[in-house]
Formats: sequence, structure tokens, C-alpha cells
Amino acid sequence: MTRYQGKSVLVTGGAKGIGAATARRFAAEGATVVVADFDEAAANETAQEIGGHAVRCDVTKREDVEAAVEAALTRGDSLDVLVTCAGIIRDNLLFKMTDEDWTAVIDTHLRGTFYAVRAAQRPMVEQKGGKMVLVSSTSALGNRGQTNYSSAKAGLQGMTKTLAIELGPFNVNVNCVAPGFIETAMTRQTAERIGVSFDQFVQAAAEQTPLRRVGQPEDVAGTIAFLCSEDAAYVSGQVIYVAGGPRT
Repeated sequence: MTRYQGKSVLVTGGAKGIGAATARRFAAEGATVVVADFDEAAANETAQEIGGHAVRCDVTKREDVEAAVEAALTRGDSLDVLVTCAGIIRDNLLFKMTDEDWTAVIDTHLRGTFYAVRAAQRPMVEQKGGKMVLVSSTSALGNRGQTNYSSAKAGLQGMTKTLAIELGPFNVNVNCVAPGFIETAMTRQTAERIGVSFDQFVQAAAEQTPLRRVGQPEDVAGTIAFLCSEDAAYVSGQVIYVAGGPRT
């Protein structure tokens, strides 16, 4: 499949997990992909694997994000797709959560995404077209020990709907995916925090999921690729839950 042949794609947080799976999916479908990540070594590894390009990017720094957008424009002469996957967790119950835990998560998810969409909208508006997908989470609906993360992910859903309204007249589609339990380094961190083995954590999550399995990064990447395709040309401002079914 080459539906993204000639398209330029920027994936923030693209070195690992959902971001890396997304970068691989777009590259497999013919896109020129720029992998932007704080972890430069991992970004280079992913980029080399897919024949893409890597750039070190701390999404909490406006200059880094704007440079990543410029890298995508330079490599592809346009910016057709932006996917914002950069994220961290600093989980804790409210009474244990520090100012630093709050700020780090809010800044990475909300400020980082704001910088990315603000920088990307300029070339997309000028070229009268583009696709953006923001990455939220089922935690936006509330999750114990994640006041910071839940707030950030809920904010991204509101951002998505507002951007869809503002950018729609310029033929820019903005959507959001909200993954449930996905097997990544981040969910491994959560298992460590609560003191259970990752296998037990996965099994418990699968038992609470209607499809009786946990998700893989490729499950989310496939949904993102659909939302950025012409098949989804009339879809904008939507939050798509990639979670194996409603919570039970």
C-alpha cells in the first residue's frame, strides 16, 4: 500500500512505543517520515530502520518543536501529517503528587502538543490541507493515581475539537486517538509503580477488556493511518477510543 507516497509526516515522540509504530506504518505506506524525540539515539535507530529522518526534540521547548517542523518541511517540501505522541507519566495519588510531577506531565503533553500544532498549522494552512492526530488516552475519563496525566489527556481532547473548528476552513483535519491499555514501556512503568509483574498486569487488563486482550502499538498506528487517509477526509474533531471495547 502506498497511499502516503510523496507525503511528509512528522511524529513527535516517534522513537518508541506508539510513536515508533506510527512512524513505521507511515513509512511502510510510502511517506517521508521525520522521527522527533528527546531520546536522540532511539530516534536515530527508528529512523534508520524505516528509512526516515531523526531529529532530537524536547517538546517542552518551542525552538526544538519548530525545528522539527522545519526538518519535515525540508525533507518533504510540505508537511502533510502531524502526529503528537510525545508523553511521560509521573503517577501518584493526589496527596503524594509533587509540583514537579504535575508540571512535567502537563508541560510535556499539553504545552508540547500546543507548540507542535501551532508550528504545523502554518504550512498546512498555506498549502490548504493537512492532517493532525493528537494522542490522548482512556485515562482522560479518570484513572486512580493519574490526576496529572488524566488532566493532560482530557485537555488534548478539548484541544482537538477546538483545532478542528479553527483549521477546518483551511482543509486541515484534526482528530484524536485515545488508547486503552497498550503494551509499551510506559505501561511497564505503571506495573513497576504498583508493584506487580508486567505479565500479571497485562493479564488483569486483558480480563477487563471486552476483546480479552491488551492492545499493541500497531493497533493505534493503524487507526492513526486511517484518520490521516482520504478515507477519513470528512472526519474531523473526533476522539476515537482504541481500547478493545468499553470499560467493564
